[in-house]
This record gives sequence, C-alpha cells and structure tokens, in this order.
Amino acid sequence: MTFSHTLSDPRVETALTRMFELAEQDDAAMARAAAQLPGGLIPLTPRLTPQEYADAAAEIYMPVSAAGGRLLYSLVRAVRPATVVEFGTSFGISTLHLAAAVRDNGAGHVVTTELSEEKTAAARRTFTETGLDDVITVLRGDARETLAEIEGPVGLVLLDGWKDLCLPVLRLLEPHLPPGALVVADDVDQEALRPYLEYVRDRSHGYESVTFPVEDGMEISTRL
Repeated sequence: MTFSHTLSDPRVETALTRMFELAEQDDAAMARAAAQLPGGLIPLTPRLTPQEYADAAAEIYMPVSAAGGRLLYSLVRAVRPATVVEFGTSFGISTLHLAAAVRDNGAGHVVTTELSEEKTAAARRTFTETGLDDVITVLRGDARETLAEIEGPVGLVLLDGWKDLCLPVLRLLEPHLPPGALVVADDVDQEALRPYLEYVRDRSHGYESVTFPVEDGMEISTRL
C-alpha cells in the first residue's frame, strides 16, 4: 500500500528545514524589535496599533515547534476538516503542516491570516515553491476583519497570532464551529493567553479542553 505523506516531499522538507534554522535567530530579532517599541514587544498595549507591532516583528518567525507541527498535521488528518482556519501565518511553518495534511486527506482548504505585509509576501512565495499554494488562501490584514468574511463550517482552528487577540478571534469564529470542531492554541505558558484559557476551560462556554504537553504547550479544545 502506498501512503501519501506531503511532509516528506523534498520541497516541503527543504522549506521547513530552512525556516526552522532561521527561527533559531528569533531571540536576536526579538531584542531588536523590542528596542524599537515603548514597553517592549509583548504584551500589546493601547499605545501602538496591532499593525505597528506586526511591522516591528517582521523578522521574527515565532514558529510552532517541530513536534507541534507534526501534532497539527495529525489532528487535521484525523478530523478531516473541509476548512482549516489559522490566526497568525507568520512565515508559514505551521501553515505548511496544516496544508500538507489537507493535501494528504485529498480534500479541504486552509485559510490563514497575517498582518505583516513582509511576512505575507514571504509565506506566499514559500507556499508556491512547495506546491501547496492551491490549498492555501492567505488573507492579509487584521484577523478580526479578514476572518469576519469566513463562511460555512470550520472544522479546525489554529490560534497562534498575538495571544491578546486569541479570545476575540475565537469568539468571532464561534458561529462557524460545529460540534466536534477542534480549536488549538499554542504557547499556553504565556500570561497574555490566560483570558483565552479561562474561557475554553469553562465548560459553560461549550468546550472540552485539555493541555497537550508539546514544547510550550498547546491547548486543544473540542466544540461540544
């Protein structure tokens, strides 16, 4: 029996290896970005707009871990969602894992959104180079606006943009989440994600939630 495994495609492997290597320079890039902003890069403050933060962070990859990427791939393969939504494309590491799973499922589409113009352009080039651009739609702009245009059921959501905005983005998407839909949030150790975690861990809001111990932790929540 022949198995389709797009993560093993040389084009995808090469792109992921390159981006993970570049992401190892994130600490230096984050220090440069923080030096440009009053109060540093994180958390977001009302003094600057999300666009200004995105522009300052244009060099920073902020990727999921390699293990987190494989987990995302496996979840998409298992759930087989018709539509995957990602908040926070960055340079496209997590997007490639999601899209590879969609490709191997033989159906589905990934809709991802990014505020940085530089990152959006770089990600689109990578998606074309890897041959996955036909299963990915990149929306450039504020996710609270771009994702307002989503139609139809969303089977899996990845929230990996600014942590302060994960809860507003989830609330925006909730009308499109059928029972059984999965919502995954990365970096549960970050204090800025606390309001989101409190929300999805409260069953009265309609989720069964569990923390998966991969790198900085992923919160996996099932829509009830």
